[in-house]
Amino acid sequence: MSRYREVYDSWQRHPLAFWADAAADIVWHKPFDKVFDPEAGTYGRWFVGGEGNTAYNCLDRHVSEGRGDQTAIIYDSPVTGTKRSLTFSELLDEVETFAAVLADKGVSKGDRVVIYMPMVPETVIAMLATARLGAIHSVVFGGFAAAELAVRINDAKPKVVVSASCGVEPGRILHYKPLLDAAIDNASHKPEACIILERPLEEVPLIPGRDWDWAACVAEARAAGRKEPCVPVAATDPLYILYTSGTTGQPKGVVRDNGGHMVALKWSMRNIYDVRPGETYWAASDIGWVVGHSYIVYAPLLNGNATIIYEGKPVGTPDAGAFWRVISEYRPAALFTAPTALRAAEEALEEILEDRAEAHVTAGAASADRAEAIVLGALLGVRQHGVGLADLLEALLGLLVAGVAVGMVGAGEVAVGLLQRRVVGISRDAEDAVKVPGGHARRRRRSPSRPEPRPP
Repeated sequence: MSRYREVYDSWQRHPLAFWADAAADIVWHKPFDKVFDPEAGTYGRWFVGGEGNTAYNCLDRHVSEGRGDQTAIIYDSPVTGTKRSLTFSELLDEVETFAAVLADKGVSKGDRVVIYMPMVPETVIAMLATARLGAIHSVVFGGFAAAELAVRINDAKPKVVVSASCGVEPGRILHYKPLLDAAIDNASHKPEACIILERPLEEVPLIPGRDWDWAACVAEARAAGRKEPCVPVAATDPLYILYTSGTTGQPKGVVRDNGGHMVALKWSMRNIYDVRPGETYWAASDIGWVVGHSYIVYAPLLNGNATIIYEGKPVGTPDAGAFWRVISEYRPAALFTAPTALRAAEEALEEILEDRAEAHVTAGAASADRAEAIVLGALLGVRQHGVGLADLLEALLGLLVAGVAVGMVGAGEVAVGLLQRRVVGISRDAEDAVKVPGGHARRRRRSPSRPEPRPP
């Protein structure tokens, strides 16, 4: 049963008490004096007088509370064929060590660090290491043109830039380092150091005295036993600067503070997305955008969730089954994505199914396994009866959601296999939902005793 009205009424009656209660879920180094001060700043300030650290709430607290062995990051890169996971303890170790690397390059509380990186775990590590020091990160979408990067460097005035040798997209490599070099050449502000992650697909020459190899710096810090503790910052101090696109003029830097940001995001995971600590969450966006900042990095980690970092596309990595493969493999409790991603998958799906459905059914599915015949036969049946592909896609997505919601692996496998041009299994529910007597589809009404999938 929805608690929306109850929660909304509670906020409406006592808004300050409501957010004070939400703030109790955050670990504070120093308690706040006021929940909200309308006279402070241009728009008022949240949790005035309080001190804390966002990286501490994302990592240290979970380790100290006994969840260190729980998965924090799942990295899945179909464009490089790489998969990797990090527990909260492992991620904390990486962040503490890289914070020491940044400190050795002169970064301290209040300094800015520009992060120009692809969708890899090191991007999250750099963000959290910056926050750990009380510094301010500004992530620039990987692959942005040199001129756009230069504008952001001039405005943020970073002490250090963290970047990578390259990014990867289907069929091509994005050469980051030449773009970074050109941006710094064109910028009036010059960072004191650049730390470069050399990726196996492309290693690049480093400029002596300015550029430093990520792996070598981390190895040196580990050999010296260097780790940096969290630096407490005011709740009203900035956590990051993220720039608008600049399509309507000069890019504008939007500043997020530490306190209100932590409280709102952690609250949203339980109350909006219904995700509990220990579950897996997937925001299929990019860390370079605000959605990625909020729901790939900070909100899941604040809430003690495993977050999926997916270096791929809805289609073409390798096909329209990409999202369904990730869902089936990692079983996220919720998926945050854009309608455009699902439309792209739908368009690719239509081409796949149009080409194959009739051949499978008219041949009696002689060369197909039983599950694929069922699903593809259903497609031809609904097409012959005037039902659109969107309706079928919605029904198949419903099967997938039902599989995720009640733990029926087969339902997820049906959707994954369909979109990947292979079906590896089918659950009884899926079989009941789509029957193919004589090559025609027949929908069955859900039994009242069968649990409905929970809302996303």
